[in-house]
Amino acid sequence: MISSTPATLPLQTATSASNLCPSSHHLRLLSLSFLSLSSRPTPCSAALWSLDRSSRCDRMDWIRSMSGGCFKDPAGKHLQMEADSGGEDFFDAASNSPPEHLVIMVNGLIGSAADWRFAAEQFVKKLPDKVIVHRSECNYSKLTFDGVDMMGERLAEEVLAVARHRPDVQKISFVAHSLGGLVARYAIGRLFESSHELDPIGLPKNSVCAKRTIFSMQCLEHPFEGRIAGLQPMNFITFATPHLGSKGNKQLPLLCGLPFLERRASQTAHLIAGRSGKHLFLTDDDDGKSPLLLRMVNDSDDLKFISALRAFKRRVAYANANYDHMVGWRTSSIRRQHELPKSNLLASSEKYPHIVHVEGESVENINNKASSVVGYQQTDLEEEMIRGLTQVPWERVDVSFHKSKQRYVAHNTIQVKSYWLNSDGADVVFHMMDNFLL
Repeated sequence: MISSTPATLPLQTATSASNLCPSSHHLRLLSLSFLSLSSRPTPCSAALWSLDRSSRCDRMDWIRSMSGGCFKDPAGKHLQMEADSGGEDFFDAASNSPPEHLVIMVNGLIGSAADWRFAAEQFVKKLPDKVIVHRSECNYSKLTFDGVDMMGERLAEEVLAVARHRPDVQKISFVAHSLGGLVARYAIGRLFESSHELDPIGLPKNSVCAKRTIFSMQCLEHPFEGRIAGLQPMNFITFATPHLGSKGNKQLPLLCGLPFLERRASQTAHLIAGRSGKHLFLTDDDDGKSPLLLRMVNDSDDLKFISALRAFKRRVAYANANYDHMVGWRTSSIRRQHELPKSNLLASSEKYPHIVHVEGESVENINNKASSVVGYQQTDLEEEMIRGLTQVPWERVDVSFHKSKQRYVAHNTIQVKSYWLNSDGADVVFHMMDNFLL
């Protein structure tokens, strides 16, 4: 039975939790919080979001009460849902010890925490003593129009708040759908702490190892690239995420690859999806800067996008090979057109019938690969994004619902957004869990 608790922690509970974790951890997390607050791109939007938070919580409480009995399962009778920092935590209430692995799930455009309900429940049922799953709720519905940067700042703040509430957590992973993958990439750039800041040998008082006694020897024995929100980064997984944006040819399959429609979409996307539309179609030029998605394939002075990705043990891109009308195959799998697997290589397995191709980790030699088409600005931008993102190795998992009755909603089926409408994607979720690095 799934139960809910109030969205805010009592004062005595928060105080007790703080006593379990050294104050240096809190100081580091608070400093990151202030850094996030001071760099918000649009303060007005942030203020409106804050004012609207109580009404959002009321609506979410109503949604939870209406959907709480949808997935009753004797095997998951100890599964508990708890409101936390504006989102929802899923965990096994009967677990003998607190899970040490925090999994952050992020929704896509016009989505909500409910989009990851099925996957969150299955995760906790499979790994009850290992993971606690947090379904983010800071960017839902129309808030997803605010832009990748604003959404990323909000997600970073939410993750920091969850980390403060869960002092036993040592590791962190991200699982994101569609636009949420870009938001998660921005957030980890904000939350990244380099190994130089966290010297494991000297063990300064504000280091990760100093604040977590049990974990300190592991830090000494295993050097690390960095931390995300003070935690060890493990898996960064995206489902149907437009990593290269939506502006390229057939990157938004709904437009059927027609040049006229694709040009018009670039010109009008902001009217439909706000700043997020500008970011997706690479038409933003804030303060004369290059498009945000282009900047996100390298490190900048204050946002270490690639260093943050490199810190994770695994990076995985699940992509729909067909029937995804919202996100093209190239952009979701971070490949060039000629690198996509040939149709004769696509073959499903009995265990995962909709997984048709798996490509292991690889780092391309960017000096030996050049754009197949030159002379067009968009092709050059896309090539630059591919080169930037493939500085770190990615696993590619190609998915096809060609034989499924749910193929026309493949964009939602790949994550099982609603079990009643997208149940055929369950094997994709199980594939993700079976290969999850703990």
